[in-house]
Amino acid sequence: MPLGPNPIISASPKSKIVLASQSPGRIAHEQSVAWDDPSGRRLCEWLDVDEKTFYNPDNFAILPLGFCYPGKGKTGDLPPRPECAPLWHKQVTDRFECDPLYILIGNHSQQFYLQDKLTLTRRIQNFEAYLPKYFVLPHPSPVNHFWLNKNKWFESAVLPVLKAEIQKRLL
Repeated sequence: MPLGPNPIISASPKSKIVLASQSPGRIAHEQSVAWDDPSGRRLCEWLDVDEKTFYNPDNFAILPLGFCYPGKGKTGDLPPRPECAPLWHKQVTDRFECDPLYILIGNHSQQFYLQDKLTLTRRIQNFEAYLPKYFVLPHPSPVNHFWLNKNKWFESAVLPVLKAEIQKRLL
């Protein structure tokens, strides 16, 4: 790990929703706060929640596949270290008191949890097939604007269902 270890995770036995994503980015590593960047602001908009609600671990568990920043690759951050999620995720998820909704953000988390051969786009087009346990999303990074521009249906077809599901879970 080029910047050294700095595991970033947040969870509570009462967590209602699990945000499973790739790994913390450089900004998260430097600030020791997940999603405190443009990606996190977009994610909060998609979820229709404020920061206080988002960072309350009784509401949202933040459980990246890799707990530490893996470094920079050619076209973005490197993938999460392969040993982290198999070693730690079940130890965390076994402690949840209820069956939380898992929001699988990006291809890495979707492949880990769903273990299918579908593309990210195909999964998101069929997002309702994964409910009530999983909700699949693209990464909210500003770098992902090509996917969002190419798939305009995402905002009108997926986000309203996501927001309704989040509100139902947070009651």
